[in-house]
Amino acid sequence: MSLASFMEKVPSKIANQWSKFKVHMLKNYGENPGKMLVHTGTLGWILSSLAQVGAVVFNDKISSEQKSFLIPQEIADAAVNIISFYLITNSMKSFGAKLVSTGKLRTKRIRNFLEKNELMGRVGKRDFNIGELDNLGSLADHYKAFKNGVDVVTSTVGSIISCNILTPILRNEYASKRQKKALAHRQEYQMKNIQHPKGISIADYQKLSALKYSTKNPGLRV
Repeated sequence: MSLASFMEKVPSKIANQWSKFKVHMLKNYGENPGKMLVHTGTLGWILSSLAQVGAVVFNDKISSEQKSFLIPQEIADAAVNIISFYLITNSMKSFGAKLVSTGKLRTKRIRNFLEKNELMGRVGKRDFNIGELDNLGSLADHYKAFKNGVDVVTSTVGSIISCNILTPILRNEYASKRQKKALAHRQEYQMKNIQHPKGISIADYQKLSALKYSTKNPGLRV
C-alpha cells in the first residue's frame, strides 16, 4: 500500500471510529444521563488521581525518602476518592431509580395511570416495575423523562455527599492512621540504629585523671 492511498484511508477510518463511538455513547447513555454522570465523574477522579501521583513521582525536588511515604499515601487517597465517589453516587442513583420504578416517587400523571389500572396496591413492592408494564402507551415517554430527571438529581446529590462529606472524613481518618504508623516506624528505626556512647577502660580513666591532675599542678609529674 502506497503512502498516498494510506493517507486517503485515514480520515475514513477516523470517521468510522467516531461514528462507532457516538453510537456506543447513545446506546449506553442516551436514555440514562444519571449513569453518564456517575461514569464521567469516576473517570474524572481517576485522571485527577493519576495526575496527582505523577506529580509526586516525577518531582525532582522531593527526596526518595519523602516519595516512599508520599506515593503510597497519594495512591491510598486516590482509592478512597474513587471508590467512595462511585459507591455513593451510584447507590444514590439506584435508590432514586428504584423509587420511581416502584411508584413510590411519581408524578400526578403516573399516579392517575396507576389508579386507572388498579395498580396502586403494587406500589412500593420490589418486584413491581412501571417501566416494564405493557400498557404504558403514551405514558412511556413521560415516565422515562421523569426517571432520567430523578437519576440526574440523585446522582448529583450523591456526588455532593461523597466529595464534600464522606470522602474528606475517610481521607482524614486514613491520613491520621497513616501518620501514626509512620511515626511509630520511624521511632522503631531510630531505636534500632541508635549510637550508644563508647565506654572506656579503667586504665584509660586512670591516664586521663593523671593527665588532668598534672595539668592543674605543673610541678607534679606522673
